[in-house]
Amino acid sequence: MAVTRTMRLWRILALAAFTAGVLAAPAGAGAADRKFKRKECLDCHTEEAKKFSAFRFTHEAVKKGECEACHQRHGIVPKLLLKESGNKLCYSCHKPASIGMDQPNVHAVLRTGSCTQCHAVHGSNAPHMLKAEGSAACWECHDRKAFERKNVHPVLAKEGCGACHATHASAQKSLLKAEEGQLCVKCHAPTSGGFAKAHGGYPVAGKRCSACHEPHSSDQPKLMKASVHSALSGGCDQCHAAPSSPKPFAVQEAGGKLCANCHDAKDVTKGQKVVHAPVRKEECVACHDPHASNNPAMTRAAGAALCTGCHAGKDARKLVAHKPMSGPKACLGCHQPHAAPVKGLLAAEVSKSCAACHPKVAEQTKRKVVHVPFADGECATCHDPHGSDFPGMTGSRQDKLCFGCHADAETRFVKAHTHKPVLEGKCSACHAGHSADRPKLLKTDGAKMCQGCHGELMKLASAGVVHKPFAEGACLTCHDPHGSNAGGMIVKDQKALCLSCHAKVAANSESAKSVHAAFASGECTKCHNPHGAKLKGLLNAAGPDLCFSCHTKQKEKMAGETRHAPADDCLSCHSPHQSAQPKLTSEPVGALCEQCHDVKASQFSTRHAGIDPKVMHCVACHDPHSSKDPKFLKTAVHPPFAARQCDSCHLPVAAK
Repeated sequence: MAVTRTMRLWRILALAAFTAGVLAAPAGAGAADRKFKRKECLDCHTEEAKKFSAFRFTHEAVKKGECEACHQRHGIVPKLLLKESGNKLCYSCHKPASIGMDQPNVHAVLRTGSCTQCHAVHGSNAPHMLKAEGSAACWECHDRKAFERKNVHPVLAKEGCGACHATHASAQKSLLKAEEGQLCVKCHAPTSGGFAKAHGGYPVAGKRCSACHEPHSSDQPKLMKASVHSALSGGCDQCHAAPSSPKPFAVQEAGGKLCANCHDAKDVTKGQKVVHAPVRKEECVACHDPHASNNPAMTRAAGAALCTGCHAGKDARKLVAHKPMSGPKACLGCHQPHAAPVKGLLAAEVSKSCAACHPKVAEQTKRKVVHVPFADGECATCHDPHGSDFPGMTGSRQDKLCFGCHADAETRFVKAHTHKPVLEGKCSACHAGHSADRPKLLKTDGAKMCQGCHGELMKLASAGVVHKPFAEGACLTCHDPHGSNAGGMIVKDQKALCLSCHAKVAANSESAKSVHAAFASGECTKCHNPHGAKLKGLLNAAGPDLCFSCHTKQKEKMAGETRHAPADDCLSCHSPHQSAQPKLTSEPVGALCEQCHDVKASQFSTRHAGIDPKVMHCVACHDPHSSKDPKFLKTAVHPPFAARQCDSCHLPVAAK
C-alpha cells in the first residue's frame, strides 16, 4: 500500500513540472502576441463625418471626436444607446444652474420638453447649434402671425426675439431680459420731446408699456393695441390727476364712479332687471382694461376666457361642444355682458334663445305629442348649454337623464332581461327627445321600430307558417319593450303567455292523465318557434328529430336497432301536449295497435296462444319503438317466452 502512494505522488509531481514547462516555453513563430488597433467611431461612420465637418457650429464633443461622451460604445445595432435619457444627458456638461433652471421663469420647452426641440445634437449652421436661425427657431412653437402684422417693432425686425427675451430662463415674466419698463427705455429715451408729448407729460418711464402698446407688432400706428380707450385721445388727465401733481397716476374717482362720468349707468344696463354682479358693484375693470386691449370693447381677455375667469369650468373641454362657446362671440352668443331681462343674463327666454340657432327643432312643437320640458321651453332641463360629454349635448347619460323625471321607470325597466338600448342608456333609440306623431314619443309604428335592430328576425314573417301576432307586427303582445324577468323579455312567463291565447290546450290538460314535460314546465319554445317556421304548428323541426332533441336515449337505441314503422312519426301514436292515456298515447295501446294489426286473424290468435286481444297489453311484451328481435320483443324476456313455448307455463282454457 505504501509503494502505491509513493508512485501516485511522483506522477502528480511529474505532471505539474510538464505543465509549467509548456507554459514557460516561448511561442512559436506563427503565434505572436495579438494586438488590437483602436478605430474611432468616424472611421466607420464616414457619411456622418462628412456631414459634421460641414457645420459652421459643431458640438464640442464632436470636434474632439469624443462620441463616447454621449454614446455608449457597445449597444444594440443599429440602435444608438445614450448614456442618459432626455435632458439629463445635456445636464452632465451643461449644469442646470448655468442655463437658468434655478430662475423663477423657465422656458416651457426646457421645463417640460427637450433641449433637442431647439438645438441640433451634433452641429448646425446656426449659432448655438440651433435648428434654425434667429426668430425662425421660435416660430416652431409660436404662431408668427402675431409677430408679422402691419407695423413690426423695429428691434424685433432687426435683432429678433433675443433682443428682449432670454432663451432659457429669466427672473422676469415672459422671459424678458429686464423689467418691462426698464427694458423699453433702453431704446425709447423718456427725455426726448416726442416721447413726453406722446404721453401727455406723464412720467411713464419704467412703467408697463404693454398696457397700451403691442411689443411685437400691430395693425395700429405706434404699435398701439387694437382697442384703445377713447379717453386717451382727450388726454390722460380726464381720468388721472395732473401730470405735475405728486401722484400723477392717481385716479380722480374710485371704481365705477370714474367710468360713470362718461358711461351713464342707464345706458349700460338699459333698464334691464338682471344686472351682472361686477356692473352692480361698479367693478368695471374686472372685465375691461381701462387703457387698451387687443380684444373688442377693451375686454381683458378674448372670448370665453374673460367669463371663465370668474365662472370656472364653463370652458372645460367637452366631447360635444356648444358651437357658440368656441365662436367669436363666445358667451355673448347667448348672454348679455352687463344686464339682461332674463335670469342668467340671457338675452331672451331659454327656448327663444335656443330657437334662434335651432329653428327646425323649434318647429317640432307643432307635432301631435310634445315632450313636456320641450313644450315648456325648458331646454336646459335635458341639455347642458355650455357643452357635454354625451351625445346631443345632454346633461348626463340618457337613461339617468330620463329617470330624473321618470323615477318609477328605472325599477320597472331594469330587470333580469333588459332591452339592450335600455341597458346602454339609449332611450332615443326608440323615443324622440322633443316630439313625435305617435304616443309615448315613439319614432315609428309597431314592428317597424323593432325592425331597425332585429331585421334578420323580422324576415321570418315570410316563412311558411307565421305566428299571428308576429305577422300582424304586434310585438308588444308578447314582449315588454324595456325589460322583463322572463326570458326573451316576454310580458309574463312562457306558459301563462301562450295559454292566454291557446285556452283550449290549457283546458284539456286539467283532466289529462299524462302531460308532456315541456308543456307542464311551460317551455313551449322547446318545440315551437314563437315567430315563424317552415313547418305546420310552428314546429322547430320535423318528427322524430324534434322529439329526439330531448329523448336522446331513445334516439341512440333506435339508431342501433330495427325501427317500428310508426316510430318514424311520433304523433301517429302520441299526443304532443297531454293525453287521457298514460305515456301521452293518443288512444289506449290496444286500439293503437289494432290500427295496423288484425287481431281477428287466425295467425294472430295462434301466435298469442289464443289469448283474447281485449285483455292484452301489447307493450308488456313488445317494444313499440325498436328492437333487435324481428317481432319487436323486448330485450330481456323469460326464456320459455323467447322460445315461443307459452304452454310451458300457461294452460289453454277449455272451450265451453
